[in-house]
Amino acid sequence: MAAIGVQPLEALDRRAGGRRFFRRPSLGRSALARHEAKWGLIFLAPWIFGFFAFTLIPIIASLIFSLTNLSLEQTQPLRFVGLDNFVRMLGDHTTWDSLAVTFRFAAFNLPIAIVVPFVVALVLNSRYLRGTGLFRTLFFLPYVIPFVSGVLAWQGMLNLETGWVNEFLRMIGVQNPPNWLQDTTLIYPSLAFIGLWGIGAGVIVNLAGLKGIPTELYDAARIDGAGWWASLRNVTLPMMSPVIFYSLILGIVDVLQYFLVPLVLYNGTGEPGGSTLFFNLLLYKQAFNFQNYAYGATLAWLLFAITLAITLIVFRTSRRWVYYAGER
Repeated sequence: MAAIGVQPLEALDRRAGGRRFFRRPSLGRSALARHEAKWGLIFLAPWIFGFFAFTLIPIIASLIFSLTNLSLEQTQPLRFVGLDNFVRMLGDHTTWDSLAVTFRFAAFNLPIAIVVPFVVALVLNSRYLRGTGLFRTLFFLPYVIPFVSGVLAWQGMLNLETGWVNEFLRMIGVQNPPNWLQDTTLIYPSLAFIGLWGIGAGVIVNLAGLKGIPTELYDAARIDGAGWWASLRNVTLPMMSPVIFYSLILGIVDVLQYFLVPLVLYNGTGEPGGSTLFFNLLLYKQAFNFQNYAYGATLAWLLFAITLAITLIVFRTSRRWVYYAGER
């Protein structure tokens, strides 16, 4: 730069006593940046409006409702009751029973919902399997079918008298096939089996993660003498840990809000023997069947607090087992 008569900015700074004569232009204040920011806000405006109208305002409204005696059949004037609804909720044994049902099912179903799509993706990612594109389509198709239709189809297939599952069991010699949807010992396996109907999205996500693992890592492991199991444990699982973490978070949120299947199968009655009275179903019944909006909003805030607490714990512990390739 000195050869062509141009002095560095640092030299000019020193000559000016530390004051800089020439300032680098601020890109954030340029006309192009302002133009891009304006159009960015324009394109974001529908989402921002939707967030405020359909998420933030209802959240605030539900908190306000939980502090009142609001119900559709208002026998008393609307008034502020403070934490009375929360005290009532904590003293209601139905609340704890439904939470116990939800957590028992979560402990049974969540590992299945994470492991099965991962294993299926491993099989589809095998270089020895032909026609993987067809299998990917077949696994994903049930996901795009309305879930209520799928639940009703499985209700017919698991029927004690006419379902084809029990018909097949009778064909192979089982004289008294189980009552899948009414036996309390088989409710959770049956519901988990129905849930596998929609694993297509999880399979695709896991398959995308497997495709993103560099083949050089497997080559290096093979050179070191690692077999299939050692490669899975030392290469695949660490590299797939962000995807597993993502699936775990979504699985926790989904299973704590488990609602549609028991509503369709049992019309929200909690049969058999209260084994399907999930917490989200209790919330729905209080708010919409009994039309006690204040108490329903209180239950919703308890569910939010539980979901948030578990999610934060998982995020906190993820530092020990989730590996990100870009981190040092």
